[in-house]
Amino acid sequence: MKTRTQRVLLGFFFLLSFAGLAVAAKIFSDFDPKANFSQYKTFMWIKRPHMDDPLMDDRIVNAINAALTAKGWTLVQDGADVGVAAHVATRKRHDLETFYNGFGGGWGWHHWGGGMGIATTHVETYTVGTLVVDLFDTQTKQVIFRGWATDALPDNPKKETKKLDKDIEKLFKDFPPK
Repeated sequence: MKTRTQRVLLGFFFLLSFAGLAVAAKIFSDFDPKANFSQYKTFMWIKRPHMDDPLMDDRIVNAINAALTAKGWTLVQDGADVGVAAHVATRKRHDLETFYNGFGGGWGWHHWGGGMGIATTHVETYTVGTLVVDLFDTQTKQVIFRGWATDALPDNPKKETKKLDKDIEKLFKDFPPK
């Protein structure tokens, strides 16, 4: 029979495993298979993102600029091959965490053993943000690439910026599509 300590440690292990999955970034992309990405060399902004924190708007733009210039594209003010539009949406999410203790003797074959225990439930509220980046062919006005990332946003701006940079890097990892 497992000791109480072993059961508690096993419970915390599973709790932390599932909590880590709940806040992992979800990153997806799609593209027009008819688009010839080798013909695109320049990009310009046609719609900048808008968040409650205007500093984050600039950080998003700078991270996308860095990702595209790292792929060999050049940022221009007018007459670009590709137009960039970014959209941001946020929402509050809630997690319930319940901890149990003091249940006495543990499981028997047909019933709980021992006395009663205490359950404590804690509500954790966090913000989830979704960033959508669309790239348009400026000649045809058609979307050639869409990438989106959904992730929990930390309360600390430094951590949020670090997470944002990592998510945008992943978003453009296999860009341009082949």
